[in-house]
Amino acid sequence: MKIVRKNIALVIAVVLITSVSIAQQTPASKQIQTYSIVGATAHIGNGTVIENATIIFENGKITNVTSGNTATKGTVIQAQGKHVYPGFIATNTTLGLVEVGAVRPTRDNDEIGDMIPHVRSIIAYNAESKVVESMRPNGVLMAQIRPVGGRISGTSSIVQLDAWNWEDAAVKVDNGVYLNWPRSMTRGRWWLGEEPGFKPNKNYIKQTEEVKDFVQNAKAYTHGNASTNLPYEAMKGIFNGNQRLFIEAHDERQIRDVIRFKNEMGIQHVVLVGGYQADKVASELVSNAIPVILQRVQELPAMDDHDYDLPYKLPKLLVDEGVQVALGYDGEYWQVRNLPFYAGQVTQFGMSDADALTLITKNPAKILGIDSTAGTLEVGKDATLFISDGNALDMRGNILSKAFIQGRDISLESHQTKLWKRYSEKITGDKK
Repeated sequence: MKIVRKNIALVIAVVLITSVSIAQQTPASKQIQTYSIVGATAHIGNGTVIENATIIFENGKITNVTSGNTATKGTVIQAQGKHVYPGFIATNTTLGLVEVGAVRPTRDNDEIGDMIPHVRSIIAYNAESKVVESMRPNGVLMAQIRPVGGRISGTSSIVQLDAWNWEDAAVKVDNGVYLNWPRSMTRGRWWLGEEPGFKPNKNYIKQTEEVKDFVQNAKAYTHGNASTNLPYEAMKGIFNGNQRLFIEAHDERQIRDVIRFKNEMGIQHVVLVGGYQADKVASELVSNAIPVILQRVQELPAMDDHDYDLPYKLPKLLVDEGVQVALGYDGEYWQVRNLPFYAGQVTQFGMSDADALTLITKNPAKILGIDSTAGTLEVGKDATLFISDGNALDMRGNILSKAFIQGRDISLESHQTKLWKRYSEKITGDKK
């Protein structure tokens, strides 16, 4: 019996030790002391760059951003030769909703149903995800999380990426509803018995009418006294202007139909997600105040007759026409840490570093409705920022020494940095 008890105790000890070794970094405590960052190049996020800047923040808020020798307060961080950026904001992600894509029990991004706007992604958000902590060393400090699946997938929310739970992580809850617009073309899904080949979707009109009928019924519900209907109740915000309607659409026909749909339904805030052929209708997007969250800029063109570099130059084509653009991630999760390098890719196709930076700072904050507190280094906004040794849009310069979320000095360690240090020691014999 004693041997059995000793074995049980040993197993428990091993489990506890293993759990501690793989646990996420402990979230930082609320900011108490004041910080002053001195001497760095400050990239404000709105196109402005300030050399030899002094940035002061206290109680989680930025209180000073100036150039030159300015009186400092609290703990002084000497950052000469380094760069300060606002925390990058990832849009259109499933961060914290999926841990291992191949393991179904770890996927909480997709619910059963077709029209399910009442499904709330924030409830399923796992703040202790290993994937989430791997974002921070590259400067991605905030993210929009969204559900996928169905025609209307549910509501998205915005989170900061250093928290104990979803309540602590939440920056803005249920900020928008996600609608997957019917595809005008189909490639023939053999697993569903469809004929192979790229051809028009025969059910496109029928499917768009189903969307319109649902939205019209939801709008009528807001003016009636019917008994509570959860899906319709969840749509109220898109009619009174409190929520965005994020509509994923890609080709020209889809996008034109989305614009007509917006006007017919009287929806104030519509955001186009995807927008692969958005450059063909850029003027209409501008006149209808529809911003665009692009998806993959590091990909091949969708059609053989498209320019080989269309995905790379699309952000600039749209920005030059006056469209408000942010970079997103096609509902993915683990690759989101590469977001700054997506912006860096854009700089090789005619866009300046300062303008490319707005695609992952100022613009997403504006599109998501959090620009009063995030997106730029300005007085009164949250002190969500980081210090990088070099250009944070270039993987050679994106080396963070400090990062803060709402003024909290957060850890930049993750399971990936631990493994890097471990195997660096094995190869070189040096202690990192």
